Amino acid sequence: MQNKGSKLPKEHILVCLSSSPSNERIVRMAGKMAQAFSGSLTALYVQTPGDADMNAEDTVRLQANMRLAQQLGAEIVTTHGEDVATQIAEYVRLSDVTKIVIGRSSVQRRHFGREPTLTERLIALAPEVDIHIIPDVGAYESYRRKRLLTIRPAFPTAWDLLLTIGILATATVIGWAFLRLGFANANIIMVYLLGVLLTSAFTSGYTCGVLSAFLSVILFNYFLTEPRLSLAAYGSKYPITFAVMFAAALLTSTLAAKLKAHAQLSARDGYRTKLLFDMNRQLQKAETPEEVYRMTATQIQKLMQRDVLIYPAQGNALLDGNIYPADGSSPYSIPDTDREQNVVQWVWQNRKRAGATTQNFSKAKRLYLAIRTGQQIYGVVGIPMEKQTQPDAFTSSVLFSILGECSLALDNLRNAREKEEAAVLAKNEQLRANLLRSISHDLRTPLTSISGNADTLLHSYDVLDEQTRKQIFTDIYDDAQWLTGLVENLLSITKIVDGSVKLHLSDQVVDDIISEALRHIDRRAAEHHIAVDCGDVLLLARMDAGLIMQVLINLVNNAVKYTPVGSNIRITAIPRENMAEICVSDNGPGIPNELKERVFEMFFTGGNPIGDSRRSLGLGLTLCQTIVHAHHGEMTLKDNSPHGCIFSFTVPLSEVNLNE
Repeated sequence: MQNKGSKLPKEHILVCLSSSPSNERIVRMAGKMAQAFSGSLTALYVQTPGDADMNAEDTVRLQANMRLAQQLGAEIVTTHGEDVATQIAEYVRLSDVTKIVIGRSSVQRRHFGREPTLTERLIALAPEVDIHIIPDVGAYESYRRKRLLTIRPAFPTAWDLLLTIGILATATVIGWAFLRLGFANANIIMVYLLGVLLTSAFTSGYTCGVLSAFLSVILFNYFLTEPRLSLAAYGSKYPITFAVMFAAALLTSTLAAKLKAHAQLSARDGYRTKLLFDMNRQLQKAETPEEVYRMTATQIQKLMQRDVLIYPAQGNALLDGNIYPADGSSPYSIPDTDREQNVVQWVWQNRKRAGATTQNFSKAKRLYLAIRTGQQIYGVVGIPMEKQTQPDAFTSSVLFSILGECSLALDNLRNAREKEEAAVLAKNEQLRANLLRSISHDLRTPLTSISGNADTLLHSYDVLDEQTRKQIFTDIYDDAQWLTGLVENLLSITKIVDGSVKLHLSDQVVDDIISEALRHIDRRAAEHHIAVDCGDVLLLARMDAGLIMQVLINLVNNAVKYTPVGSNIRITAIPRENMAEICVSDNGPGIPNELKERVFEMFFTGGNPIGDSRRSLGLGLTLCQTIVHAHHGEMTLKDNSPHGCIFSFTVPLSEVNLNE
């Protein structure tokens, strides 16, 4: 019995596509299995060289099966090769397929030396994979009989016939010349074999190649053997020669045709791979959904050389569509006169294809496809279909792959955005929790002190001596000032981070700003020795005077708070390149190295036992750094010698020339 916490391995189900009428039932069964196992579904189509001669009915049926598989959430994969079983087994090995769904007829060929069926070969080539066989008796039998009746060689075009006749005529002339020059019959036969090879290479299909093989024997017998201009032959060995020549010519023709078909399939595969690779590489650089839509439209244009219409989605709504012209010009909005909005809405609501070449809204001018992953839809694509022509299997497969890459990229962007929003939300929630915790803990002390002192004055004012009353008033004033400073810091850092505060920059004398700031520092600063050294050079800096004063007040108050009584506090200002550097140093106990990286964090106090650390929310240094960064400056912390610390920050120097 499986534990509740354990998870079953995810199933990967593969269904094989074909043009058989029973394949629809097989695809639906595979879709039900994927849903039941909560696994992924892949629909594989193995394209063989013989598929080039597929009739229109089979082509339509194959495309319908592909569309059905896509609607069921399958990934469409197309490969090519002569051996279907080997191609399926190779894909199973590379893609970690766990189950194969395939159809099979109950008809058994019981004769000596029969070839194994596709199912039997798959069992032998992929024994570790579960193979589910769906019987297709009736449909297969009717389809097989129909195929046998309709199978006929493809009739060559007029150009192919003329080319074949021309090549054979040339080979006959060359053979006659060789005969006149005394060459052996073997050389003449090689000329005809070359003609057959050229015919197979430059004509379509197998028909002209087979015809060329047959006619080459006839022409060789008629024109180049004794008696000439007759199909009779004097030599007793000539029939064998003709038979070998025909067999060699037929084999050469077949191999050349197969080689050409494989070359075409390889070229298609290479084009598909390059197209999807380029798209995947470009999508990795996309940072917005608009870029993804534009790149998708570009790839569809490369595939189909047509304008592309894309309706992007935002949330649960479909936005206005944009047309991406095939000539590469700038996209523009869909005109209001477009009458196919109902088709677009139907595709959006039903998550199925509609429009031209489909059964739904077949009179539409465009083919509309949904950009989706599973049940999530990201938009609708519209592609003009000239003369209602159905895209071939290759084009449809590549188109589905492009839309799949597009939906995957949009899904990744959505996940990244949600992850970023969740991270910001978590950070804000953490800040809020820290603030509430700090307020509930640290504000209680000064409020309790104010309340207690006020109660004492209220009930015992007359019995208290003048010195005691003065001390109580002083304590109330200090607590109120601390609360006022806290509120100002909270408001300032919130406004600056939100961007709601605009800096009021002006040229200010640094010495004057420092002097004004010292007039507003903590009254306990009188218990310390504060010195100011701005040098002999008048420093003029561009700053927001009020905010920079707040930075200086916070730095000096921190030095007063966290250093013993009688400590030395020194404020200096010096020019450094195009910046003015202002330093606040002390000779207190300093800050441990392990805490230096955190002193600028919000709500971090460090637990310094010196000073009244219980009354510090850890906002002062955070506010200072935020203000300095808003002035495009830097704030640093370093050790003072022999002990203590130095807080320094920079502000831009004014460009005013004081020597004028």
